[in-house]
Amino acid sequence: MGGTAGGVSAAASAAAGRPVLVHSFEQWRHAARDLLAHKVPPHAVQWISHKDDGDLFSQGAQAPATDAVQADSTSTMRIPRQLMDMLQSAACCRVPNRWAFLYLVLWCWQQGEKDVLSAADQDGARLYAMVKAVHREEHDMHAYIRFRERREDAGPPRFVAWFEPAHDVLPQVARHFASRMGKVTWMIATPEASVLWDGATLHSTGPLMRGPEDIDDAGEALWLTYYRSIFNPARLNADLMHGHIPTRFWKNLPEGALVPEMVSQAAAGARRVGQTHSVGQRGGAVIPISADQAQPQRDAPSTLDQCRRCELWQHATQAVGGVGPVEARIMLVGEQPGDQEDLAGLPFVGPAGQLLDRAMAKAELDRRTIYLTNAVKHFKWEPRGKRRMHKTPAQREVDACAYWLGSELAQVRPEVVVALGSTALKAVTGNPHATLKEVLGKPFLHEGRWVVVVYHPSYILRVPGEDMKVQAFGVMVDGFRQARELAAPAP
Repeated sequence: MGGTAGGVSAAASAAAGRPVLVHSFEQWRHAARDLLAHKVPPHAVQWISHKDDGDLFSQGAQAPATDAVQADSTSTMRIPRQLMDMLQSAACCRVPNRWAFLYLVLWCWQQGEKDVLSAADQDGARLYAMVKAVHREEHDMHAYIRFRERREDAGPPRFVAWFEPAHDVLPQVARHFASRMGKVTWMIATPEASVLWDGATLHSTGPLMRGPEDIDDAGEALWLTYYRSIFNPARLNADLMHGHIPTRFWKNLPEGALVPEMVSQAAAGARRVGQTHSVGQRGGAVIPISADQAQPQRDAPSTLDQCRRCELWQHATQAVGGVGPVEARIMLVGEQPGDQEDLAGLPFVGPAGQLLDRAMAKAELDRRTIYLTNAVKHFKWEPRGKRRMHKTPAQREVDACAYWLGSELAQVRPEVVVALGSTALKAVTGNPHATLKEVLGKPFLHEGRWVVVVYHPSYILRVPGEDMKVQAFGVMVDGFRQARELAAPAP
């Protein structure tokens, strides 16, 4: 019979002094049925899960493969469904001598000791505790497993996850995800085993990975950036965090590596920065002092990701800084990142960026030689259905981001700045009353550098009528040509 030593019956193995080898609940159930039929008591059976687990004497026993115990063929075993379900769940609990204990419970029930199903009984309490531990591990695996997407050209499985379960719950959890993830292919790997889903069938195999470091996830950087941006140090409760997510799961969560650093920053003063805005919104008596003067003195943020100078960071995925060579002679300044830029972390990668590329190509400007940035570094939007729609930044938000635009101008030191639209013009000149029509197509000097003003590419995309689009596009191309000529080195 499968699961017994030497391929003989469990009862014969026990009678011969050999251990009963089982690897799964099904093998244990067949062996237990055979032992009960032969009325073999629990103390007479040694259960093992590996061939090397037996003691010195039982390993060496070479008794003949025959049944040494008389079976009672008239006995009929009737096991209630509740007990069988509990035994099957408890079989997944990694505790010493689990197979021996399960057989003890089954033996006691067969002998008429029905209290074994009660949590008040000593053995019943242990059985309930094992079942509870297994169910808890299933729940934790559902909650804390993280699928990571592989490149399409890597082939199936499309999603891969690594988990280190404390109990043998992989088969149950695999069925759970198979019923919820449709036909997309995935794999869950653990140190002991792996399960693959091909879209129709589950396949179980041995260990296929060494750990999460074997997974190459191109989208993980975006997720970590998003997670860092939504972390609010003012609402941090480290004790509650540890209570909700046990520490053993952190090392396999992509965001787990960020948590200790963010907790440390919160304790070092980031909590006060996070609280300032909410404290300033409290109702009360009107104080005759400007908002800027009422704020506490703060050090300037050292990186753009840490910027909390206005509230836009709370709803953006990430800050989008400028890109391009630091020795660029021309800098293009837009309004703010859009939806696709917010997700990618790069300026001008969406439809407006594509139109910008066409205009630069027609003006014979090489994008690789241009420094591209925006007046406002976070995406300001409002929900419309399932989409995030652009919303023009307020002047206070433009003023808050002037710190970063000024830093870029000081670092790059361009000879020509091209302002794309009204918001960029106000940011570059520092004049909130500057208007587009007064300077459109008319380069002027500001603080020692030329400023060329053109339409923003998103304006060209949404302006009605093909004639107006062509006219606005022509203004942009002409402005780019002016910028190229002004930035050209003297002969």
